[in-house]
Amino acid sequence: MNDLLEKGLKENLVSFDADQKNITYVRQNKRLRFTDPEEKIRVSAYLSLVIDYGYKPDQIDIEVTVEHRVPTIFSDIVVYADKSLKKPVIVVECKREEASQGELDQAVEQGFGYANSMDADFVWMTSGLRNDYFRRDCKAPKERVANRLADLPRAGGDISRAKYVKGGQGGFELKTVEENELTRIFKQAHDALWAGGKRNPAEAFDELDKLIFCKIWDERAKRKNGEPYDFQVFSDDKGDELKTRIHNLYLEGRKKDKEVFKEDIRLSNAELQTVVGYLAATNLNKTDLDSKGRAFETFMTGFFRGEFGQYFTPRKIVQFIVDALPITNESMVLDTSCGSGGFLLHALDKVRKQADQKAKEGYFDPTTPEGYKEHFDFWHDFAEH
Repeated sequence: MNDLLEKGLKENLVSFDADQKNITYVRQNKRLRFTDPEEKIRVSAYLSLVIDYGYKPDQIDIEVTVEHRVPTIFSDIVVYADKSLKKPVIVVECKREEASQGELDQAVEQGFGYANSMDADFVWMTSGLRNDYFRRDCKAPKERVANRLADLPRAGGDISRAKYVKGGQGGFELKTVEENELTRIFKQAHDALWAGGKRNPAEAFDELDKLIFCKIWDERAKRKNGEPYDFQVFSDDKGDELKTRIHNLYLEGRKKDKEVFKEDIRLSNAELQTVVGYLAATNLNKTDLDSKGRAFETFMTGFFRGEFGQYFTPRKIVQFIVDALPITNESMVLDTSCGSGGFLLHALDKVRKQADQKAKEGYFDPTTPEGYKEHFDFWHDFAEH
């Protein structure tokens, strides 16, 4: 059970039947089947609107009839200006996590169709993994790229320029995720680039790989609390501004290794918006090393094993071999068949743990500037050289 659902139950926003097969939206007095994958997404979206964005339960309705539509259809969630439920502000369209890119793109259009019928101001399409936010432009009803937003407006507030900010002040901090969720994020992001065969799988993977590096470099950049991360869509983006930010991040990698990062990113602004949206919320640096490795290999295996002849050493065997070898910070480690770098990552992790042990034994104090540098140099020099 996630944190939002726990809070929702505690605050009596939602409640379960005894067998947890059905969930009731308390204020709306609507009971729906929780075993439906889309219902899980709708519950999270509803609770986020109340808990994270500050909208009141009595200004939100569930399963709302969309007028002027035949046959009768229903919008998943509608947020209104007030409890009179007269003026729709936000239309939310929910899809299951496993929905294909085609289904998700269609869901965006579905959300816009409902918003146009209801005269709502904003559209939010969510699958949990992918979140698309838009302002509905009455003068350009078919525009999607230029009217994409970083986030929804909070209750009584303006539209944020950025959703993800250092420290979470005025927005959201990046989150660490479990292996299974990270695997799904990688897969969905790849699918968006693969586009059902419009781009070959290897090329799609290369483009995704470049963006993963950009994401990591952005997380490592020095910024003050309250400053936005660059690897995300900004509400005031114009033209190719997102592409420019991503390209500048990529140039940081090119400075370090011109051979590895010699090919430019070959994605359109619309493709970048979609893929950046998948990766933006996750803190890849702080997500557990093993989780990242296993997620990457699980994702890679599904697309490339057999087709490209890549086979990965099981993680437990990698760990066993690295534990058995007398690796120290003075060692030189060579992986002659480096795929996703499992042996190298575990070797580095081993040396970092040695640095932690040295600190515990009093060889240096990481809480002081001098001790911090000694701790850092112990493993960083090994990694670099």
